[in-house]
Amino acid sequence: MIILDFGLVLSSVPDGRPFGMDSQTIVQIVANLINVGVLAFILAFLLYRPIRGILRKRADKIEGQLQHAEDEIAKAEKLRLQYEKKMDEVQRERDIILSDTRKNATETGQRLIAEAKKEADAIRARATANIELEWERAESEMRTAIIEVSSVMAEKFVTLAINKKTHDRLFDDTMADLEGIKWRS
Repeated sequence: MIILDFGLVLSSVPDGRPFGMDSQTIVQIVANLINVGVLAFILAFLLYRPIRGILRKRADKIEGQLQHAEDEIAKAEKLRLQYEKKMDEVQRERDIILSDTRKNATETGQRLIAEAKKEADAIRARATANIELEWERAESEMRTAIIEVSSVMAEKFVTLAINKKTHDRLFDDTMADLEGIKWRS
């Protein structure tokens, strides 16, 4: 049956023109090629440049956010260094206070040793309390800075690479991990 249909097609083609290529067909082919070329040029002009501009703006925004995150990390590092410096100063101050107390206790004699020891213990307790307060304050500041930096980085990461389903899964996993963390109090 297929051979019969092919034969029918061959019999309907006029003699001398097996593909029906007359001047009108050639003009239509050339006109279609010109139309396709003009359409491609117009689309490239109208769509390519604006899309490229949008992508460039987005890349600049992401770069700005990365720079902001780096700045926040630098601030957190600066706070950590300031905290360590304060801790060293407190330690030196504590050592100075202890040495002065010992010196005074030795000069006043055996009778004042017990009293000086109590005073040194009180000073040590205050210094320890101050150290703990400074430690907690610095820890809180560092925790806040780390949270801010993490949220900025997570926002960038989510914006760039995560769809809704992956975002929900990562959030659930992170919350499950955070439930097990015990913060120092």
